[in-house]
Amino acid sequence: MWIFQNDSFLSIVAHRDKPGMLLVRARKAGDIEAVFPEAHSREGEGTDYQFRADVPVEEVAEAMGERIRGIGYGNFKGSVKDRPRHDAYTGVWTVMGRWGDRQTS
Repeated sequence: MWIFQNDSFLSIVAHRDKPGMLLVRARKAGDIEAVFPEAHSREGEGTDYQFRADVPVEEVAEAMGERIRGIGYGNFKGSVKDRPRHDAYTGVWTVMGRWGDRQTS
């Protein structure tokens, strides 16, 4: 699952070796900690996501719920204050808009 938040971009997948845990991955330093301050992220395991942390499923669910309950903006892109992140997200928004325009029922 990819999760775009105004202060972090995360990829969250099942942990293949630890039942009850999820592998939270990020490409930018600090993104994991922005959502999971207690997580012990590790860097550089030779993959396309440079940062990783093992987080219990329930902790991920609770953190995502808190984020959702805290939404106070009327426009997601406008809530992203970091300009490089904003520009990257706008690129994704543009690509997905083109993709959606080509879809038929």
